[in-house]
Amino acid sequence: MRILTIDVGAGTQDILLFDSSQPLENAIQLIMPSPTRIIAAQIRQATASRKPILLFGVTMGGGANHSALKEHLAAGLSVYATPEAAQTFNDDLEHVASWGVKIVSEDEARKVKDVTRIETRDLNLEAIASALKPFGVDCHYDGVGVAVLDHGAAPPDVSDRIFRFQHLRRVVEKENNLLAFAYMSNKIPKYLTRMKAVVKSYRFKAPLLLLDTGAAAAIGSLEDREVAKHPHRLLVNLGNSHTLAFHMDGNSILGLMEHHTGGVTRHSLDGYLEKLSRGVVESDEVFNDGGHGSFVIRAKRGRPFLSVTGPRRILMRDSRLTPYFAAPYGDMMLTGCFGLLRAFAHKAPAWREEIEEALKKG
Repeated sequence: MRILTIDVGAGTQDILLFDSSQPLENAIQLIMPSPTRIIAAQIRQATASRKPILLFGVTMGGGANHSALKEHLAAGLSVYATPEAAQTFNDDLEHVASWGVKIVSEDEARKVKDVTRIETRDLNLEAIASALKPFGVDCHYDGVGVAVLDHGAAPPDVSDRIFRFQHLRRVVEKENNLLAFAYMSNKIPKYLTRMKAVVKSYRFKAPLLLLDTGAAAAIGSLEDREVAKHPHRLLVNLGNSHTLAFHMDGNSILGLMEHHTGGVTRHSLDGYLEKLSRGVVESDEVFNDGGHGSFVIRAKRGRPFLSVTGPRRILMRDSRLTPYFAAPYGDMMLTGCFGLLRAFAHKAPAWREEIEEALKKG
């Protein structure tokens, strides 16, 4: 069985090709620039060449591409964008147009001349195949798993931060388990437009699974045997853009909190995590500090085992909470990919035994 897993972050996209017929340590793996950074580089190249750009494709994650777009406009250069591509930057197309972006239909886009055309998408299986084929790697997959952080399409009068956290809370209230954040491609809620866009750009018949990046990291960190030994645990993912923490009792979620990594310091994060572990962190406090929010279901006595993963984990190096830096199967950057594999085992019962047996041997 061969499953391609891709954890799409703000800084990198981390890729693992799982093959149950060989040792896990021999799995093909790549740590590559994130799609948002790739698009940003293409925009900046057009800016340097003084060329107008046309953005087409599907909705994708923001970040570096957003900054590059603003710089291009500030340089007095034209930007055309199809509606789906424009929603990468804001769900409200009038808001995007107010920056100076010309929103054009798909038909109109095909007629625009003398522009640099840039395709927006989070999933580029063709690029991955191009990287692997020179090494003789078979690019046939039995399944594909992709993790993205989806804010969802918030109504005009609702904050994106609030809307995303409402989604996180809704999932936990319905099914108190980290694996509830995983969806097969035909089961994704309509408002999760970034996940829906990944499905739209998928061209294969093999099953496709989508998972939230923060949940993927939390699930994957449980593959670290030291973390797995502690039923009462605090699982923290310090991503390049977002920090998401889950307070856990076994497989049950006691509480969660999400903030922006750039908006916290080691001191403030220590404080939030301490409050989360005691069940007293207030959602308004997190939101008013620039984060998304928090949700506490119940408290639990005792200090939880603190597991930290993610590319910005150095932020907690001198934490007074004495964190353990999780690295499942010896590779911290693939934590989300291992979470995707575990989610596949959950969502595809016919594959469960084979995936779990291979992970057990790793």
